[in-house]
Amino acid sequence: MAPIDIKDDDEARGASLLADLADVKKILFFYAEWHEPSAEGGPFDLVVKTLANQGPGEVRFYRVLAEETPSLSNKYNVTTVPTFVFLNADGSISDRIDGGEDVSRVTQCYARLSGASSIATKTLASGQTTSREQEHDTAPHVQQSLNDRLKSLINSSPIVIFQKGTPTEPKCGFSRQAIEMLNDANVSFGYFNILEDDDVRQGLKAFSDWPTYPQLYVRGELVGGLDIMKEMADEEGGLVEQLELKEFVIAKSISAPASDEKDLNERLKELINRHRIMLFMKGVPSGPRCGFSRQMVEILDSFEVSYDAFDILSDEDIRQGLKAYSDWPTYPQLYVDGELLGGLDIVKELQEGGELEETLRC
Repeated sequence: MAPIDIKDDDEARGASLLADLADVKKILFFYAEWHEPSAEGGPFDLVVKTLANQGPGEVRFYRVLAEETPSLSNKYNVTTVPTFVFLNADGSISDRIDGGEDVSRVTQCYARLSGASSIATKTLASGQTTSREQEHDTAPHVQQSLNDRLKSLINSSPIVIFQKGTPTEPKCGFSRQAIEMLNDANVSFGYFNILEDDDVRQGLKAFSDWPTYPQLYVRGELVGGLDIMKEMADEEGGLVEQLELKEFVIAKSISAPASDEKDLNERLKELINRHRIMLFMKGVPSGPRCGFSRQMVEILDSFEVSYDAFDILSDEDIRQGLKAYSDWPTYPQLYVDGELLGGLDIVKELQEGGELEETLRC
C-alpha cells in the first residue's frame, strides 16, 4: 500500500490523525519540500515508499508536510525534518527519529514496530497449549517475520552494508576496510550494525547463504564481502563503474573564492548583530512562510520583547552561508547578543524550563 499524503491539518483531521484512536500501527513521516533528503525522490522518501509497498500491510504510512500541518506537528512536538513517529495500534509511540541522515534507522524502527504483533497459537480442547505444539506452530511465523525484516533492511537504501560497528566506529578490520572503500568511492550508503541484533546477524548468513561479514548489498542484491569489493575496486572505474553507482556519488561542492567568503561572513556578522535579538526565518513576523517560523514568532511575541528578523527566502547566499557559519543546518535560527541560541526545539526547551524569558530580557 502506497503512503498516504497529508498536506494540511484538514487532511490530517480527515485521516483521524489528530484523534487518539486505537486502530492500526502507523508511521508518520514529517518532511519539508525544501529539505532534499526528505522531499520527493530523496533517500528518506524512497525508503518510506519502498517499505510501504513491500510490507504486509500491517502498518500504515503517512507522508506529512510538516510546515503545513501545525496541529499535527505540535501534537508530536515536531521541530525538525525529517521526523519519524512510529505508533503502536493503541496510539502509543514505540519509536521516533528526529532529524539525522541515517536512513537505515527508519528500517530498523519499522522492523521493530511491524514485528511487535503477537503470534497466535492454537489451543487444546482443555484450553492449554503444549510447549512442543507452541514451538511447532510459531516457528514458521517467526522465521517469516525475520525474513521480512531482513528484506526490509536489505532494501532500506540502494547501497547497504551489514558490518560490525558503525561507519565512524568499525569494530573489526574487515568492516573498517569496507567502509574506507565506500568512502573512497564517495557514494552515499546505509548500514546496519550486526552487533546490535543477533537475530539479524545469524539470520542474514542463512538468508543470503554468505557466512561472513561485512556484506554489501546494492539495489537489494548481495554483492559479496570484502574480497569481492576489493576485486571490483581494482577493476577499471572501481566500485562506481563496476556496480553502476554513478547516481549515488555525492556531489562535491565548489568552494567560493576566499574574498567572496570573507565578504559573506562580514555580512552575516552585521546581520546577526543588527539587533540584540535577531531571528532568521522564512518570511517575516507578520507573514511567516513555514510552520516552524510561525511557532518561533508566536513564542517571541508572547514575551512582548523587541526583536528584528531577516527573511532567508529573500537571499540565497545568506540562507546557505549562515548554515555553515553557525554550523546549524535548519531554520529558524535565533540569536541573542550576537550568539546563536538555537532553533525551534532549543527555544521550546528553554521556554518549558522557564529560562527563555530571562535570556531574552537580560
